[in-house]
Amino acid sequence: MTRSDIDRICAAFPGATEAHPPELVSWKIGGKMFACFGGDGEMNGVSVKTDSTDTAAMLIEASAAVRAPYFHKSWVRLPFDSSDTEEARHRLAVSYDIVRASLRKSDRDALPVREAI
Repeated sequence: MTRSDIDRICAAFPGATEAHPPELVSWKIGGKMFACFGGDGEMNGVSVKTDSTDTAAMLIEASAAVRAPYFHKSWVRLPFDSSDTEEARHRLAVSYDIVRASLRKSDRDALPVREAI
């Protein structure tokens, strides 16, 4: 998996926008981040939100992800060197859907419809 793979997947999500410095390099929906590349120039993976700390712990224990530094425990990092593209696509879609669902109803209703995963 590469940064280009992640960008291509994220760009396909309705309403997703890419943020650049001075913000963290990330992908957002409705102004809220759902995918973030490493800070301090550390571009070794992408951090995504999970539905719970239990899911994050399970992914880490299964070696599908690592702890996302500086993020809440419900976030995990998918390292570029160990994540396959299909797993990354699924994790990105889940993160996008979680964050999109957290938006105010009026903001969600203003976004294009997304096909279910």
